[in-house]
Amino acid sequence: MMTDAAEGVASSPLPAHAAPRAPHAPRWTLQRRLIVTVAGLVSALFVLVALTSAATLGRVLEQRLDTQLWAATQRVNAQLASGGVALRGPDPIAILSSGAQPSGLMIGVYSTGATSGAWISADGVVRALDSAQLHTLAGALSGAPADTVDLGRALGSYRVTATSTPTSVVVVGLPRSEVQQTIGELLLTIGLVTAGGLLLLAAATALVVRLGLRPLRSVAETAVRVSRQPLASGAVSITERVPTAEADPRTEIGQVGAALNTLLDHVDTALDARHHSEERMRRFIADASHELRTPLSSIRGYAELTLRDPQLGEPATTSLERIQAQALRMTTLVEDLLLLARLDEGQELVYDTVDLSRLAVEAVSDAHAAYREHDFALEVPSDPVIVTGDPARLAQVFANLLANAGSHTPAGTRVTVTVRPDGDEALLRVCDSGPGIDPALRPELFARFARGERSRSRGTGGSGLGLSIVRAIVEAHRGTITVQGEPGRTAFSVRFPLAASPSASEAN
Repeated sequence: MMTDAAEGVASSPLPAHAAPRAPHAPRWTLQRRLIVTVAGLVSALFVLVALTSAATLGRVLEQRLDTQLWAATQRVNAQLASGGVALRGPDPIAILSSGAQPSGLMIGVYSTGATSGAWISADGVVRALDSAQLHTLAGALSGAPADTVDLGRALGSYRVTATSTPTSVVVVGLPRSEVQQTIGELLLTIGLVTAGGLLLLAAATALVVRLGLRPLRSVAETAVRVSRQPLASGAVSITERVPTAEADPRTEIGQVGAALNTLLDHVDTALDARHHSEERMRRFIADASHELRTPLSSIRGYAELTLRDPQLGEPATTSLERIQAQALRMTTLVEDLLLLARLDEGQELVYDTVDLSRLAVEAVSDAHAAYREHDFALEVPSDPVIVTGDPARLAQVFANLLANAGSHTPAGTRVTVTVRPDGDEALLRVCDSGPGIDPALRPELFARFARGERSRSRGTGGSGLGLSIVRAIVEAHRGTITVQGEPGRTAFSVRFPLAASPSASEAN
């Protein structure tokens, strides 16, 4: 099917290819990105400080422990040199039991004849080392100044050093539990402080960012409200503006708000100028169409009168007939333009109750006579489909849609007209089995003087105003018109509000 009831438009059944939609990745708001960025940077800084502090404190505590270990080793060596506790050789239990010794001190003795060891528990009791612990402790006999060994769950990690005597090797050690506990408490404290600080930082950052972005949100809300206004046609005034307090030119966001206000002022001025231009053009078309009706009628009348002269020759008769035909064509164009201008101004409609089923029967009957090579079918319900509107203009909707189907589809095309109620609306559908609509023509399908044949051939007649008149009449009746087209099928669907039934009116 083509674009117009009164204009030849070439069509081609082109397949429609739907462009794939790119997946939209979820995007964070600026406020969320700022909060996450600040919290992440501060968290990284806190972690770095915690690790640095723990490493520095651990190194200091390890150095102090080594100093204590060296002092303890000197005391043990002094006791061994005095011989006061030596029986058959150095006895760890005897050494630890003599005098005041620090808690956790451990001594291991490795001699040719025997191996023994002991340590002082937290409650001050001297306990012997088992064979597994002595075997692990033997790894500290490498001669290094100090070494760290793990003696299992009972004793934990120890810092040990080994010294040699004429008869044996003595290993002295102090526990690292105090160092580990101190570092653990430090990390726990830093962790708790960091968590609390991050919560406070996130709340403070959110508050500051929210207050800082309030002008930007005001700009965005203003832009959204403006974007929802219909600006395509008619008298449009953009009253939305960014508040003056949020358009302070001393700030970056305020500069955006001020620029948006200036832009809206320019757009409002342009829309007002466009509306006045449309009004002037509409009045010009209406006045010109009205003024042209009289001279066109005179031309047709004089041509018809002259054709009655029996003395006219064949060339003159042919010329006058062409003049009369073109005058009639121009009259139709002028009448269509005048109708569109009056519909745009809200005039030209006489409202009454109209039975769309009866109009459909009459329109299909007229189409049968005008397009004998087409197959017309009618589907109407048994009950009337009543709407409120102008009977003559609603009949013109049927006539234009059927003329569109008959003029721009090949012979043998089946055209089906359907009228039925659909909820609170009346549905009128004209569907044909023609070649379809070129997708490139759909955006301007209902535009005035829309033509598919760019050569503007008059082969099929028409002015290119048929479908634009249909849309104007439908919209004047608070209805809607849509088109669905594919190769082998084109359907125009028109919806009008149903008139209230008499029983419903009485009930109300």
